[in-house]
Amino acid sequence: LTRKYVKKASPVKVLDTRKTTPGLRIFEKYAVKCGGGNNHRLGLFDQILIKDNHIEAAGSITKAIKAIRDKSDNIIEVEVKTLEEVDEALRNNVDIIMLDNMNIDMITQAIKKIDGKAKTEISGGVTFERLSEISKSGADFVSIGALTHSAAAVDISMNITTS
Repeated sequence: LTRKYVKKASPVKVLDTRKTTPGLRIFEKYAVKCGGGNNHRLGLFDQILIKDNHIEAAGSITKAIKAIRDKSDNIIEVEVKTLEEVDEALRNNVDIIMLDNMNIDMITQAIKKIDGKAKTEISGGVTFERLSEISKSGADFVSIGALTHSAAAVDISMNITTS
């Protein structure tokens, strides 16, 4: 499944998410790597991701970033839903800006606005059918939860036959 997504999304790098089957995260993320994808984060310890609920609790993107900057030197990624939020993330010099649930026109505007000042990740509502337009967007990454939470299981059996 990952190899299929990677091929269609190229040159945009495909990332998995933390949406994994309980107890199987390490195996599902390994499968993504084997398929040519990249692991986004293994857990809450290896990269800061400020999502909409964190922004809401802190009061703004700026306040959420200030609250974490003093406590961590990890990469900081912030989820944005509007072009105004893109501007706020840029003012705070984040490392990665996640463009969440945006249509292709908004993605194009956001990437033009970001202009290499941060890495860009497209997330939310990403389907296999959308990968063609996403691959032309200029984004750095696309994250796809389906690689781990919706990958079909393979029926493997070990039959021993004697001759």
